[in-house]
Amino acid sequence: MFMSINLASETIPTLFNLAPLVVFFPVLGLLLNIAFGRRMSERAVGGLASLASGLSFVVAMLLAYALIQHPEGGRVPFADWITIGELSVPWAFRVDTLSVTMMLVVAGVGTLIHIYAIGYMHEDVRHNGDPGSYPRFFIYFNLFIAAMMVLVSADNFLMLFVGWEGVGLCSYLLIGFWFDKGKDGLGNAIAGKKAFVVNRIGDFGLLIALFLMFWAFGSFQFDEVVAQVEQVNQTQPGLLFAIAMFMLLGVTGKSAQIPLYVWLPDAMAGPTPVSALIHAATMVTAGVYLIARSSHLFVLAPEAQTWAGFIGATTALLAALMAMAQFDIKKVLAYSTISQLGFMVAAVGMGAFIAGIFHLITHAFFKALLFLSAGSVIQGLEHGHHHVEHDPKLRKAKQRDHAVVGHAFDPQDMRNMGGLRHRMKTTYYVYLIGGITLAGLPPLAAFWSKDEILAEAQYLNPVVYGMLTIAAFFTAFYVGRQLLMVFFGEPRTEAAAHARENPPVMTYPLIVLAGLSLFGGLLNLPKVYTLTHWLEHAVAVPHHGEFNILVATISTLLALGALALSYEFYARRYQEYLKLPKVKRPVDPLFPVVGPFFKVMQNKFYVDELYHYVIVTPYNHLARFLAEVIDWRFWHDWFHDVLIVGGFNRLSTFLAHPVDLGVIDGTANGLARLTKALSANLRKIETGYVRTYAMYVFLGVVVIVGYLIIR
Repeated sequence: MFMSINLASETIPTLFNLAPLVVFFPVLGLLLNIAFGRRMSERAVGGLASLASGLSFVVAMLLAYALIQHPEGGRVPFADWITIGELSVPWAFRVDTLSVTMMLVVAGVGTLIHIYAIGYMHEDVRHNGDPGSYPRFFIYFNLFIAAMMVLVSADNFLMLFVGWEGVGLCSYLLIGFWFDKGKDGLGNAIAGKKAFVVNRIGDFGLLIALFLMFWAFGSFQFDEVVAQVEQVNQTQPGLLFAIAMFMLLGVTGKSAQIPLYVWLPDAMAGPTPVSALIHAATMVTAGVYLIARSSHLFVLAPEAQTWAGFIGATTALLAALMAMAQFDIKKVLAYSTISQLGFMVAAVGMGAFIAGIFHLITHAFFKALLFLSAGSVIQGLEHGHHHVEHDPKLRKAKQRDHAVVGHAFDPQDMRNMGGLRHRMKTTYYVYLIGGITLAGLPPLAAFWSKDEILAEAQYLNPVVYGMLTIAAFFTAFYVGRQLLMVFFGEPRTEAAAHARENPPVMTYPLIVLAGLSLFGGLLNLPKVYTLTHWLEHAVAVPHHGEFNILVATISTLLALGALALSYEFYARRYQEYLKLPKVKRPVDPLFPVVGPFFKVMQNKFYVDELYHYVIVTPYNHLARFLAEVIDWRFWHDWFHDVLIVGGFNRLSTFLAHPVDLGVIDGTANGLARLTKALSANLRKIETGYVRTYAMYVFLGVVVIVGYLIIR
């Protein structure tokens, strides 16, 4: 099975040569859908895209099987790419335990989301009045899988950057998929633009890091950088710190950390499968992967590690607070994603690379589950609302709902839900599993990965440990709040009372993800540490904290306490909602306790407003000044119209009248008049008589003879 061949002077296992197929299959899927998608049925389009992603997963499994026998991994050269002087950057694929782990996560979870999207987008394209966009969605989806595979399979930082930019493009396309929807018909387009611009800021940091890296190492290839990192640290330690910090700027953009996290909540404008695929399971973890891939560099830049740890912990804490006050079911999960990414960045930033990757994997399971389950809830509520809208018997109920809501019905507002556990049982159970996993209760997957991060933090950075522990408490609280508001109590609208479960093509992937959320912790159980032994061949492991029973007990008790507290607020006190006259919506039960701070959390600590005031508004004023004053008034009106055009007109007028008409035309006309006068006088001597001409000849002879005599 593992007969070796020689490829580009490197001996690698035969199965490793399958690595390019992880990119080839998604590209083939999107090309086929581009060519034939509009002539195929929706199931065929979605099935083809899902098959393409699924085949990438099969290839990743074969690569993982090969790595069991050859854990040292290898590189698979594919083509010459960039050759400039002594710089040679081939397009080559990295096959090691870290890259293949990411391939399995991206393709595995991505395939489940593709299958789910077959059913979800069937309804969504009709709800948005554009069934013809169905193939376009799956073309973008396959493009994203291909770009993400390029990122995680790259053998050098420059190829990684191509995938990095590719997923940024896909993010823009998918967030703004319904670009003509949203506030004022522009809301979704603006959300896509915001994600694109903010990510470009982070990408600038990564580009500077790559420039400095080439300066320091003369190469972008992973192995060559690792081989020289000790030497560079001895001669230029400040340069490693600069590279790590600029990389960290790129991470804050792609993985939505302070200060560049603001694009991710707005990214919920995309269809729910987009939220699950890009903004929960895969793309936003690219920054975590980048630090893990650069682990040998980061361990030699302890100051950068400290910065990364505090940035991750601060993000985890603030985002958890923001999630506690949101009412949009997807916005809660969006801020939850930012918070959990904070856990991962803090972990890999501090040097707990295995713990960070472990949480990346489990997060892909339970957060994809939660987002897809939220999509199931939204569509179930839309079905209920559609039923209410078109049933004459429910006209009064419709009017009552409108009086309570006060505006157009929003199927994502948790205040419009309640009691859905009776109407959508499958969705309820899988959402419950995902929620409890996120809360960090044993023995579910996130308990093991989150507590491994906490155990590492308790050893490496006690301040970060304290911040993450508080964030874990708030996480369990907003999980309980969301579960109680969505599924428990009585339906608060007729739409919720008439919601219905979604078809198996949507619920079966949820069941699989629920199973992964339940048992994903087996990947790295204490005393076994399977994932640790698997990744140690590709990632620096400077320290591995053993399972800490005290840390685990504290976090579990805090999670249980937070869930109990959420029950007090949103099960017992929330019943007061139903006792009030349904003329307006009551305030959140948490509001009387925390007071105005609830509004601060609900408005995301006014960070967007601060950015708008400090950055966006001055930028717009500067752009308007440059456009209206510099470009239009100065450049167009004065420089172009007055100086250039006016000067040209004045010069051309001078050349046309005094010079051309006065001098040139005057000279020519004078010569013409002189010639005319001369010819008129000469005409008088032309009489036509021979005697006259003879006299002229005689006179001429006399003159000539006289001249000769005089001489």
